[in-house]
Amino acid sequence: MNSAAAAAACASAPAWVVGGGAGGGARSARGPCGIRVCGLGGEAVALRSLRISQGAAVRRAAVAARAAAENGVAGSGGFDYDLVIIGAGVGGHGAALHAVEEGLKTAIIEGDVVGGTCVNRGCVPSKALLAVSGRMRELHDEHHMKSLGLQVSSPGYDRQAVADHANNLASKIRSNLTNSMKALGVDILSGFGAIVGKQKVRYGKVGFPGKEITARNIIIATGSVPFVPKGIEVDGKTVFTSDHALKLESVPDWIAIVGSGYIGLEFSDVYTALGSEVTFVEALDQLMPGFDPEIAKLAQRVLINPRNIDYHTGVFASKITPAKDGKPVQIELIDAKTKEHKETLEVDAALIATGRAPFTKGLGLENINVVTQRGFIPVDERMRVMDADGNVVPNLYCIGDANGKLMLAHAASAQGISVVEQISGRDHILNHLSIPAACFTHPEISMVGLTEPQAREKADKEGFEINVVKTSFKANTKALAENEGDGLAKLIYRPDTGEILGVHILGLHAADLIHEASNAIALGTRLQDIKFAVHAHPTLSEVLDELFKAAKPREGPERKPKHPPQPLLKVLSFVTRLLTSQKRNRQP
Repeated sequence: MNSAAAAAACASAPAWVVGGGAGGGARSARGPCGIRVCGLGGEAVALRSLRISQGAAVRRAAVAARAAAENGVAGSGGFDYDLVIIGAGVGGHGAALHAVEEGLKTAIIEGDVVGGTCVNRGCVPSKALLAVSGRMRELHDEHHMKSLGLQVSSPGYDRQAVADHANNLASKIRSNLTNSMKALGVDILSGFGAIVGKQKVRYGKVGFPGKEITARNIIIATGSVPFVPKGIEVDGKTVFTSDHALKLESVPDWIAIVGSGYIGLEFSDVYTALGSEVTFVEALDQLMPGFDPEIAKLAQRVLINPRNIDYHTGVFASKITPAKDGKPVQIELIDAKTKEHKETLEVDAALIATGRAPFTKGLGLENINVVTQRGFIPVDERMRVMDADGNVVPNLYCIGDANGKLMLAHAASAQGISVVEQISGRDHILNHLSIPAACFTHPEISMVGLTEPQAREKADKEGFEINVVKTSFKANTKALAENEGDGLAKLIYRPDTGEILGVHILGLHAADLIHEASNAIALGTRLQDIKFAVHAHPTLSEVLDELFKAAKPREGPERKPKHPPQPLLKVLSFVTRLLTSQKRNRQP
């Protein structure tokens, strides 16, 4: 591309070029005039040279050419947009940024606030509260402080300042996401979106006439809301969901948490660090039922037993009544199997952490013969929406919590990017077993792939063998330097092939450590190869290094040669001799 062409592209480009990969990390974007914009951070840094990405310019030209070929209209082939996304959470944001990179004219519809649940009522503000709880927990651990030679007296906190920290962080990230999309040329349309027909969407405020737009492709990314079982009365003050809890309007002396999954476990970390007593109410027979059983057992020893936490397992909270008229919150417990009444708890507050439900009502799915399954929109492995007859609905996709495949913000973003790849003409199927998950307690828990029971069930069904190896944080120099030796890393693998089936970690910075394993699964890296990777010393990453080295896979598939194959060496040798001979012949 010559300078004149580049200048013309810079002047006429409808959107900037986005860089960066999938997931929850910060992504950067380069504008046509050489400005790099961070999608989450929002900072702009001038580049050394003012140049546009040649590859993206070519893609934009291809989009325009394709549209012109279809009906002589440049831009979007007669559609208002190449892509319309309903929902501006992390999933929609990730899809929009990647769509711009591919030269697609893109709009995103948001009926609430940009950022969705993750930014406003989930991942982001909860991490602000957990940052506070981690520091409070450390300051209150007199033995830990003394072992490091530190003396701390009377640590305390300002509840409103803590709440403001969480709210301010959410506001900042929300603003950054909004600004990044605007700067990149994404049209942000306010209102609730609904599908009114094939490749047609109407959006606007509820109760008012909406505006209809057309799109070559549509992505539904409407997310989820807290699930509240029947019989539970939520007042938002003494009985509340995570949406209310993140505002931290109070720190009750005694709080019951219904559900011991990710949400419940993280809030137990926050509340106990701030001085509350916690009682878990869990319907299943063990706490943390979604975790690998061995990790859950260790987590109970580290995160539950030493703290002001008790629990009831195998029971349902059949009825919860908010505090009023001087009476405390009342929780009626029944046996999960027999449904007989067991006891009634009286506490100061109750947090309902029983999971999340898809937000898919009012989307106009009936207009395209789509029927939800327990509220989830059915999709195939490519996130294409399926109708009631099991057929793919053309040009319609659903990502994130609304499809129920994996209810994690970074999974939604990865699914969105995968869809854009398909829209751009490159088939792509996301491996959901390579997507990591983390619980940001102190210490953290992380995981990727299968749990041991899941792996054994798969092995029995498909007829292969599995092995399990473990390493301890107590053997890691960096963890010992921090006096944080409580922790375990666990690897589940196939000894016949060296395939990694699952990795589970409990320990310091487990949420950061898991990505080496998740990337290995995503790329299909075998243990025979990854055990040769070099890790800096002393770092926590050596926990994974020791874990991979502890595995004993058989030879398995032939490894890639480190040197050129023999036929190539012979050719190179012949060419070298020939050139040497010619050089000698030219000498006088």
